[in-house]
Amino acid sequence: MKYFFAIILNKCLSLGCYILKPIFKKDGSVTPGYYASKLNKDILDDLKYPKYVIGVTGSSGKGSTTSMIAHILSKSGYKVVWNKNGSNLYNAAITLILNHTNPFTKKVNADVLLMELDESFISKIFKKQKLTHLVVTNVTRDQPARNGSPDIIFDKIASSIDDSTHLVINADDPIVSRLKLTHKNITTYGIDKTKYDLKKPISNNVDAAYCPKCDTKLKYSFYHYGHIGSYSCPKCDFSSRPVDYLATDIDLDKNFMLINDTLVHLNRNVFFCCYYTLAAYTLCKTIDVKDEDIIRELNEDIIPSKRMKTYKLGKREIEMVESKNENALSYLQTINYIRESDDLKTIIIGFDNVSRRYSYNDLSWLYDVDFELLNIDSIDKIFCIGRFKYDVYSRLIYAGIDKKKLVLVEDIDNLLYDVEKNSKGKIITMVCFDMTAKIKDMLIRGMYENN
Repeated sequence: MKYFFAIILNKCLSLGCYILKPIFKKDGSVTPGYYASKLNKDILDDLKYPKYVIGVTGSSGKGSTTSMIAHILSKSGYKVVWNKNGSNLYNAAITLILNHTNPFTKKVNADVLLMELDESFISKIFKKQKLTHLVVTNVTRDQPARNGSPDIIFDKIASSIDDSTHLVINADDPIVSRLKLTHKNITTYGIDKTKYDLKKPISNNVDAAYCPKCDTKLKYSFYHYGHIGSYSCPKCDFSSRPVDYLATDIDLDKNFMLINDTLVHLNRNVFFCCYYTLAAYTLCKTIDVKDEDIIRELNEDIIPSKRMKTYKLGKREIEMVESKNENALSYLQTINYIRESDDLKTIIIGFDNVSRRYSYNDLSWLYDVDFELLNIDSIDKIFCIGRFKYDVYSRLIYAGIDKKKLVLVEDIDNLLYDVEKNSKGKIITMVCFDMTAKIKDMLIRGMYENN
């Protein structure tokens, strides 16, 4: 009976949170699961799961990958239950799953249970043999105050699964590729050489350089970004190639690439879009979704980008690009996008909270980000916002950015007015989730017009 009452409690609390959302401004994705787990701590163990229980994890890109997989599967006729709001911790998973579970039969009402999963909580949410598939996007230095080193993150992922779980991994990441050494049930994907690649990393802040089998320094043919690229060990057979699904002929200007010689549309003209599109394609092929269904949804149906959205500020475009705090490679991908065009542009950067999950205000990660790359003529102004604006400002000064280009925004309510009146070109934000919500709200309310 514990299961019955825990499921009913979860559903009732979720309904209450939904009704009270306009008052408390919370979506209620965590609280119901918290109380349900207090009533039955093993609530997720004996549910009747659907044929496919798919997890997506990694230091970055898991949200966009999950969103694209959900879109393709839903449009292909599957009933998909997934954490659309991105809440990927234990109590949030309980809330989502129980809201779609029959309290009498304990059956999850779905063809596919698709979960974006925090690397540290995979084993807590799903015991071994529950996950049928796990996509691993990458493992990088990410939230060091919470996660420690990339090796610790990798160990958490590896210890959460056994060979009953089919892995879909980014073989261009040598840390993720360690899974090939211990796991048999695996499908790999990667990206071939592109015109956007580097012969050597921009800085020495790489997270992997040595072979996990023999400790020899890896030899790279090219780098896509960070430690992600085409590598091989000079002494043993550890290598990024071959892969099961290879992306080639990437053209970000025309928004397309080939996957195993099949033309695939990209929903944004940024490099990281190639990876989450490739990951979604590979996963869907792995569970035998028809190729024509996948291609139709990628090429004919416009799948909205989760991480990038475009708005209007007067007559100017403002492109909202989210960069994940405490993750240097996430910021680097945004910086690379900023550098791709020679058109005049204005940048907004900053955050109120280092993390939404803990109160540590460790800012050392700012010095892992290659802000020096923003020393380009096409940037008109950089507006520093949020509670840590002075720290960001200092880091940009240290990076050699001209002080005349830097603007400290003391009152966030004046941001859009100041940007519109005192800068030129397209506007690109390089902010974390908290500031994305604030800026979107100001755009919707037209707050800048009131000044």
